[in-house]
Amino acid sequence: MHDHAPAGGIRDAGNRRLLAIALSLTATVMVVQVVGAILTGSLALLADAAHMFTDAAALVVALIATAIAARPADDRRTFGYQRAEVLGALVNGVVLIVLSLWVAFEAVQRLLTPAEAEVQGGLMLVVAVVGLLANAVSMWLLGRAQKRSINVRGAYLEVLGDLIGSAAVIVAAIVIVTTGFVQADAIASLFIAVMIVPRAIGLLREVMVVLTESAPTGVHVAEIRKHLREADGVVDVHDVHVWQLTRGAPVFSAHVVVEEAALTDGRASRILASLQTCLADHFDVEHSTFQLEPAGHVEHDAQHA
Repeated sequence: MHDHAPAGGIRDAGNRRLLAIALSLTATVMVVQVVGAILTGSLALLADAAHMFTDAAALVVALIATAIAARPADDRRTFGYQRAEVLGALVNGVVLIVLSLWVAFEAVQRLLTPAEAEVQGGLMLVVAVVGLLANAVSMWLLGRAQKRSINVRGAYLEVLGDLIGSAAVIVAAIVIVTTGFVQADAIASLFIAVMIVPRAIGLLREVMVVLTESAPTGVHVAEIRKHLREADGVVDVHDVHVWQLTRGAPVFSAHVVVEEAALTDGRASRILASLQTCLADHFDVEHSTFQLEPAGHVEHDAQHA
């Protein structure tokens, strides 16, 4: 993996460089929000700062996972280390859920027993705007890479949660400044928690699809089987398996029954090439393995099943 930015611009830089930039922005804003929360007495800022802290830790995990995933395959791990990205995303998803539960609990406590100390809405607003701008930059940087990597997507979703949180804090600060309704701070904190959960669950669901080796979302095995059966010389297709190592890395294997003459007249290599081209062109599957076999071989398997 090369980390220098290509001609397309910084958004097309390597995943590690993008994550490192996002980490720097997140860590900086986190410190600003911690100081702002202390000075203003804002629970929403403190919750957003805690979210930032968790995101910074998650981005570190993502960076480590990305570095590991870049290691080449060997005789022990024949597919390489791409699955490390999925494990990094799993950590991110769990952390997001735990954090959202903590924020929700603190927000409810603040609503039920409002603190007597006033929240300084003006300073709270300034700090929240800084956070919003930093998160917007991070999202812009990770926008393209998150479509290619589930690990970067996990980081992207956390930054999205931060951006929404900052927006909620801005609204709460404006309400406090204009009306003096300090409970708006706790309401904003609760809103942050509610917004985090669905995204965390979606990320974990995607992780489970990979870890359980289910067919990738949007991949229809029946349609693939139909395409392969239409190839010249193919009689039938069975034992079809489709899974993915990580986002954007589908793997395919199948047993292909071909005409017996195809195995002796030199057509086998052409059939194999046509099957691989079919998968690559129609279903964007680059890594595929086919076992070509005559019809009699299938009948033998069926008799001894």
